[in-house]
Amino acid sequence: MLKLYFHQTPNPMKVALYLEEAGLPYELIPVDTMKGEQHTPEFRAINPNGKTPAIEDDGKRVFDSTAILMYLSEKTGLLAGKAEDRSEMMSWLMFLATGLGPFSGQSVHFRHKAPEQVPYAINRYLREAERHYEVLETHMEGRDYIVGDEYSIADISAWGWIDKAMPVLGGEGLENYPNLKRWFASVNARPAVERARNIDKDIEFKSDFDEEAARALYPQNFDKKVS
Repeated sequence: MLKLYFHQTPNPMKVALYLEEAGLPYELIPVDTMKGEQHTPEFRAINPNGKTPAIEDDGKRVFDSTAILMYLSEKTGLLAGKAEDRSEMMSWLMFLATGLGPFSGQSVHFRHKAPEQVPYAINRYLREAERHYEVLETHMEGRDYIVGDEYSIADISAWGWIDKAMPVLGGEGLENYPNLKRWFASVNARPAVERARNIDKDIEFKSDFDEEAARALYPQNFDKKVS
């Protein structure tokens, strides 16, 4: 059975939503990143980059949420989009993977997690996150889906981070992006979204952002311990 290595953050949630949409059986394996479980040798054998999500399937390991969505959709033929839209699909998936996602994450980090408030960094990443939202907002004018005329992994990939619009952008969230707000409401109402949100309801992840969590999430910010 496919194994999903999971933490309740935007990128793993994309894969959870895909699996629920596709109806694929899977074993959920929690990785508590705030406890540093992503740095164990066992997990690094699955993802050398020490991040969630990752999957094991048919003896293969696949890591990075975009790679996983592409792998699963190509393997199953589900939610992959139409063949004639493949170049458009690849373009938007890379836009999400290299732009909207990373800049959203950095906006959250410098506004909510950094040990000191750095105005330049806060402004830089917030404005770039907003710029990416504006690109999507313009693209979604008169459209129901990000690529083509059907729901696909592009929508699933975008949903993972757009779901966090309020911590990324601030209190108004999607209010300044009516096309995205309409699109998000449509995706968010799908039954598979509720199932994905509840896959870890019986799992207790660490929630306190203390020094242990900071060292686990951002080990490069600390001096290496000398044994």
